[in-house]
Amino acid sequence: MSTMVKTRIIKIGNSQGVRIPKFLLDQTNLGDEVELEAQEGHIIIRATHAARSGWEEQFRLMAEIGDDRLLDEELLPTTFDEEEWTW
Repeated sequence: MSTMVKTRIIKIGNSQGVRIPKFLLDQTNLGDEVELEAQEGHIIIRATHAARSGWEEQFRLMAEIGDDRLLDEELLPTTFDEEEWTW
C-alpha cells in the first residue's frame, strides 16, 4: 500500500530540499545516505548499498555450479606468451 503526502520544496543554504516525514522514513528503512535519480518528471529516492555487496555469496554460488573458471584458459599460448613474456 502506498502513502501519498504533499509537501513543499524548501531552501536549504544554496540548495533546495524536501523534508521527508518520519513515518515515511520508517516505512522505507532508508539510511543516512540515499541515491537520487531523475526519471521523466519524477525524482526516485532509493537506499544505497555497499559496493560489492553480495559478491561473496555470488562467488560461492558460481563455484558450486562450476561457473568460476577462467574464460581464456582454453586459448593456446601465443608467441608472446612463450618467448617474450617474463615474470
